[in-house]
Amino acid sequence: MSVLATLHRPSPRGVPVIPRSGERPAADLILHAREQERVGCVAEAIECYEDAIAQAERDNLTTVLAEALRRLGVARHQRDECEKARALVQRSFDVACSAGNNRLAGDALNSLGVMFLREGSLPAAKATFGRALAFGGEQRELRARVEQNLGIIANIQGDLDEALRRYMRALDDYRALGDEHGCAGLYQNLAMASADRQLYDDAEDYLSIALGVAERASDLRLKGMCLLELADVQAARSRHDDARRNAEAALAIFDQLGARVNKASAYRVIGVVYRETGRHALAESRLRSAIELAAATGSILNEAEAIRELAVTYQMMGRNQDALTCLNAAHGLFGQLDARRDQVNVAGKTRALEETFLAVVLDWGQSIESSDSYTFGHCERVADIAVAVARALGLSEQEITTIRLGAYLHDVGKVKVPHEILNKPGPLTRDELDVVRMHTLWGVELLADVEFPWDIKPIIRWHHERVNGAGYPDRLSGDEIPISAQIVGIVDVYDALTTTRSYRGAMSVEQAVAEIARCRPAWSPEVFDAFLGVLGTGTIAPPVPRVSPAPRAAA
Repeated sequence: MSVLATLHRPSPRGVPVIPRSGERPAADLILHAREQERVGCVAEAIECYEDAIAQAERDNLTTVLAEALRRLGVARHQRDECEKARALVQRSFDVACSAGNNRLAGDALNSLGVMFLREGSLPAAKATFGRALAFGGEQRELRARVEQNLGIIANIQGDLDEALRRYMRALDDYRALGDEHGCAGLYQNLAMASADRQLYDDAEDYLSIALGVAERASDLRLKGMCLLELADVQAARSRHDDARRNAEAALAIFDQLGARVNKASAYRVIGVVYRETGRHALAESRLRSAIELAAATGSILNEAEAIRELAVTYQMMGRNQDALTCLNAAHGLFGQLDARRDQVNVAGKTRALEETFLAVVLDWGQSIESSDSYTFGHCERVADIAVAVARALGLSEQEITTIRLGAYLHDVGKVKVPHEILNKPGPLTRDELDVVRMHTLWGVELLADVEFPWDIKPIIRWHHERVNGAGYPDRLSGDEIPISAQIVGIVDVYDALTTTRSYRGAMSVEQAVAEIARCRPAWSPEVFDAFLGVLGTGTIAPPVPRVSPAPRAAA
């Protein structure tokens, strides 16, 4: 789901109407501008707000001026004119304070908080919402909006219980006020929280109510947001035709409104739908549009999520190097969010991203092995055992993830080894052995343009090095060989010995251990002991022979 829902702001209710002969009153201009915004005529609305400001300044109508300034700021912010928007709302706050109008001052602060929230600065948003309550907390309408916006922050930060508590308090206030429009925006927020918990029926019910209000009120922005969230839910439920139709309708609305951040989210959903229905070229195109729009508007989270979806698309297309490049870019963007400390739940998003990393790398490793029935499953078995050895050595989770990924791809360079050499039934000649040994260097070359958040390339290059200097390709010895490469190296030998190959049968576990012990000088004491310790606990099971599936009977 997208992280931001409808952010509510006050209506111009209570602004005095002071008519002048021969012209529309300033307060009427504000009301007219609001109607223009709702039907998507943003440029006309801005012109009306500017006219209202000019009249209010001329006639010294401070309350009208404060409201018009705030409304103009909100309209400009929705068109991504962020600095101008904040300056206008700050001026609205100053005018309201000079007039001693705490309600309008609170409204201005709430709108300013919404701007910080949309720009991704959660600490500034939260502090500003607190100030809004201090100025106008006795006003039920303002209190409802602020509670709703604080609920959005809690939802972004992953505290769904806190988000729901604030949403329900806001809903009680909206209902007491008879504010159907406020309730509609709140239902949209509740739909997002429900979808995050995979309560999709509840989410669709909430969105149906909100969409009905948006259509009755001719509120184009709210309608677009509801359609977008509905499309997201439908995509999650594999209702792809409905999801694409609603996302395209939302995209048309956001294009009319000039709302580029929302357009980015719509393109992301459309791209996901195309991917899940097998139209990969269209998926790539739409997801790239999402990335470009998000980057242009500085929406780091939207950009990161769209890049992750593009990575999954590349994985499905078999473009694993491109997928890993995308995942690394997304990982860097999530890291920026974490460094800013804006998104407490970024750790959860990063974990999900790392799971995708693992899936892509495993898929790539298996694709390399799939043509060789003798080694199929080798990389995954090596990874599982190597992780067990790493844990026995007390390595960190970061180091363990590095070892798992490196193990998945340690033989990636074998794609360049001729098939007849890899599957030769007899002993290799000296020249053939030299070709096979090149796979460690070829693997690093294949990944030269792929940057990882984890340092896996030393594993790929050096998993055949030995501490006694008898390995290859660089004849490293002792501590020159990273412990990650040593771990993968000893497990790689074990799995090779216990697996049937084209040139020999599989050894028993006891025979394999005896052979590894015979080459004792090749292994560092700590790695050798940890490996035997894992083997002794029963963590390592003998490889299961690959069995070809039986032909499917005709129905």
